[in-house]
Amino acid sequence: MLKTLGKYIFMIELGYKYINIFKKTFFHPFISQKPAYTQLSHDRQTYSNSVLEFLNIEVKLIGELPKKDKMLYAINHRSLLDIIVMEHIFSLGHKTGAWIAKEELFNAFYGDFFKFSGCISVDLESGKGLLSFFKKIKSTLSKVDNLNIYIFPEGERYSGEGLGKFQNGASKIAKANHLDVVPVFINEPLEVVFKNAPYKEKKVVHVHIGNFINPDNLENEYTEFMNSAKGAKK
Repeated sequence: MLKTLGKYIFMIELGYKYINIFKKTFFHPFISQKPAYTQLSHDRQTYSNSVLEFLNIEVKLIGELPKKDKMLYAINHRSLLDIIVMEHIFSLGHKTGAWIAKEELFNAFYGDFFKFSGCISVDLESGKGLLSFFKKIKSTLSKVDNLNIYIFPEGERYSGEGLGKFQNGASKIAKANHLDVVPVFINEPLEVVFKNAPYKEKKVVHVHIGNFINPDNLENEYTEFMNSAKGAKK
């Protein structure tokens, strides 16, 4: 009980500290979008690295981050730890990016973390909201030429075997903005990893990055990549 409580206290206290850090950039009157997204990405990565260090989790990357930017990273989703693990990986490549998050997350008790850290919200229930979302993505990519888009194509956490059904948002974003799609498979049940953290001995989690896949056949090609990654030796 104390172990569980301790990690939540650590993450929440650190999270509120970083919300104030994010706000300095978010509300800066003289900073343009490109340096703002770069700084916010760096700060999210620093937060995530601190959390992984506290939990005593090491990330082993199988494959390589593309050197090119303006990509869409399609990632499977099981746990709140997914974002933290991926931000660590993006820190290794000094990537600038924005997470796509459902509107409801911005209204949760930790919503300010998403709101001020450079995430882009989408209202899935409103046609007008979806139109506004796609316009914002296109406008932001035109102004931030090194911005990457990070998305969970399943749309929500999935705790079953394999993958949940993909929603069509990732494919539409990629095609509308001519973005290459990079498949990322977190080959660990991170909900279990997080539940048992922090660890006395280093806990290693494995993340696979694949070659570009076709947004027109996103779910099938991602599934093939995932099955191949599952069969790969760690």
